[in-house]
Amino acid sequence: MSKKLSILILTVIMAVLVAACGAGNSNNTNTAPANNTTGAAAENTAANAPAEAAETAELTIKHQYGETKVAKNPEKVVVFDFGVLDSLDKLGVEVTGVPQANIPPYLEKFTDTKYENVGSLKEPDFERISAIQPDLIIISGRQGEAYEELTKLGPTIFMGVDANRYMESFEENMKTLGDIFGKEAEVEQELAAVEQSVADLKAKAEASGKKALIILAQDGNISAYGPGSRFGIIHDVFGFEAVDPDIKVDTHGQSISSEYIVEKNPDYLFVIDRAAVVGGESSAKQTVENELVKGTKAAQEGHIFYLNPNYWYLSGGGLVSVSEMVNEIAATLE
Repeated sequence: MSKKLSILILTVIMAVLVAACGAGNSNNTNTAPANNTTGAAAENTAANAPAEAAETAELTIKHQYGETKVAKNPEKVVVFDFGVLDSLDKLGVEVTGVPQANIPPYLEKFTDTKYENVGSLKEPDFERISAIQPDLIIISGRQGEAYEELTKLGPTIFMGVDANRYMESFEENMKTLGDIFGKEAEVEQELAAVEQSVADLKAKAEASGKKALIILAQDGNISAYGPGSRFGIIHDVFGFEAVDPDIKVDTHGQSISSEYIVEKNPDYLFVIDRAAVVGGESSAKQTVENELVKGTKAAQEGHIFYLNPNYWYLSGGGLVSVSEMVNEIAATLE
């Protein structure tokens, strides 16, 4: 083989080797950015994971009928309890459906057609609720019998107030709403204000030494309510001594007569006119203030008070309604 041919062959071999090395370096350069892109995607996925988890987070809510898993910040909410409704409104939380029959005047905004009418307090419209496909349904005592059926339509929780521990259960309900809707700080602030107003009222009521009787009037009939009853907050929390501590605790109260009122002779007589909010003949004043009752201390001293049944009978247990109940009783001591 000639010297020139040998040099030529060597030159070709060297060129091939250089080209191969160049190709190898080119592959390595392209691979690195690909790996970096994958790393960035992984970082983004990890960063987004907590946000996605928060959006789909669930809470387990314990209530009178058991435990219910509820999504954090539910969007489609159906509310059957007016106390809960006034609380959500106070906290700036929108709802989807409400029972528009018998809505208290202070919640009149919820009669607007933008809100779905889901029936009445005692008769939910299951078909309408089903069409909503709610993320959460909130009920209280009047819907107790419908609980099982409602659970088939969406997560359902009971948020009624326990008359035996009114303020404790009220505060628990409000904190639950705070947890569900991310309004914990707002709820704490509202509860602190309510607690202070209750403490002020209780101090005045106890200092007055006055004994009170609470009655519900309906179409000529009268029922009495004492400590531990649905209206017993006046005694148990607000500080008025009961003129009769042995009144039977019953949802419908203890049936009484005018003679009973005369016998007990209360200093303060608090009257709730049921007919004024549920229909019927609203004649509480005529029923209560007859010739017999006019001789009692309450009547003689101008201490017969007709409480707002929208707060006391239809609603109650809400941030707005409880505050108004406190204000109403406090005003009787001024």
